Amino acid sequence: MTRAGRPGPEDGPDRLYTVTRGRSRASTDAFDVVTLIVTERPPVPGMQSEHARILRLCEQPTAVVEVAAELRLPISVVKILLGDLLEAGQITARHPRFVPRAQLPDLDTLKQVLHGLQRL
Repeated sequence: MTRAGRPGPEDGPDRLYTVTRGRSRASTDAFDVVTLIVTERPPVPGMQSEHARILRLCEQPTAVVEVAAELRLPISVVKILLGDLLEAGQITARHPRFVPRAQLPDLDTLKQVLHGLQRL
């Protein structure tokens, strides 16, 4: 990207084609934008520069969307790169855990708590 934040010639489709080695889709569906990525092994000499940057960036759990923003690459490209690293065992993908609907308190209980708090 240029300093003004506009795409420059180095950010065109040719570069993205090279970065992904011509692939247009990730080899796995293991990633969504909120999946947390954690590095398992440090970068090694000779590694693709984008892979090495991801490994350095994800020493602490980092969301896929944050990785894409930091690298200034489309999420689709980042997912392809992450797929490479996952297959090589260099990262772990951690999905956020959602509370199943059955474990949420029922609406009547929440209303009673709200009314109790309002009376204080």
